Amino acid sequence: MSEYRSAGKTTISHEVLLTIARQAALEVEGVQRMAPVKGTVRDLFDHRSDGVRINIEDGLVFVDLFLVLKHDVNVRDVGRQVQTAVARAISEMTGLETGHVNIHIEDIEYPSEA
Repeated sequence: MSEYRSAGKTTISHEVLLTIARQAALEVEGVQRMAPVKGTVRDLFDHRSDGVRINIEDGLVFVDLFLVLKHDVNVRDVGRQVQTAVARAISEMTGLETGHVNIHIEDIEYPSEA
């Protein structure tokens, strides 16, 4: 009779979650770039990166994304597409569930006049 032994455990760093969320958001048509996360005292205790804030509570991943959109898009539609893409990417790549994916539209980028 063979005995099953676990080879160990797998951990996922916050940086990996930040990268997954950032890349999934940037792949959505209409997203121009990520916006810097505004600093607050609370941010000192949160894991964050340019355009993304991640918090994990009770096994759920909570995501805040700060975006700059292209000028010719429907803001609501792009926001929903980003929410879906980020939640799906996190789930498919890590097996973790998202509690929420909040979208913060920080700016709209218009082409500069030459």
